[in-house]
Amino acid sequence: MSLLRVENLCVSFGGLKALDGVDITVGPGEVVGLIGPNGAGKTTVFNAISGFIAPDEGVFSWRGVATPWPKPHKLHKLGIARTLQGVGLFPDLTCVENVMVALDHRAKAGVVRGLLGATDRDEMRLKKLAMEALDKVGATSLAEVRASALPYPTRKRVALARALASDPTLLLLDEPAGGLGVDDIDWLRGLITSLSSTCSILLVEHHMEVVMAVSDRIYVLDFGQIIASGNADQVRTDPAVIAAYLGTAAVGRERYA
Repeated sequence: MSLLRVENLCVSFGGLKALDGVDITVGPGEVVGLIGPNGAGKTTVFNAISGFIAPDEGVFSWRGVATPWPKPHKLHKLGIARTLQGVGLFPDLTCVENVMVALDHRAKAGVVRGLLGATDRDEMRLKKLAMEALDKVGATSLAEVRASALPYPTRKRVALARALASDPTLLLLDEPAGGLGVDDIDWLRGLITSLSSTCSILLVEHHMEVVMAVSDRIYVLDFGQIIASGNADQVRTDPAVIAAYLGTAAVGRERYA
């Protein structure tokens, strides 16, 4: 049984059909990649799954049961967490405070105790969970550093910790390698591989070497439609995929913006 199944997803913006009959499944413990040229509709798929846009058509099934398309504030109840293309941290809060905010879904902007409305015991519990999430991304030593003082790659680690803090069943990773150097990308590949033992992952990424290395299955989106799917070797050699990437055969080696 699939964990997530999206069927016949259609989204239009005005007279433009951004997605047309998209079908995607993610099984338990799977890492599934979603790739495609710029403007193919990848982020629109994520926004529909995350409840940021309302589909024109489509069926959303969770653990084999068709349910209404989720709202953003309901994702945590399903066990879904998402990272954004940027980092989205509160710059004036420390790293651990940023993760603690994500753990309390009543949180609003302000100072952490006010955000959480927590008792001392609650705050200690949230901080423990936040530190465990920071440990997963190798950032415990930065717990008390303000987010604004961190370089971009490190902020992305904290953003990942924030998504992991809720112990998601499905993690939506939206271009996690964007803005990272070679060493950080190697670290990210290892993290994604290790996370697949505890949660499923749906990954949108322009770094093809990352997608090809970590994905069990890959969907290729072009002009709002799935044009190919399969494992890395199948996708890399698919004529429709090569054509979509402007005739470049080295889909597994090139980075596409």
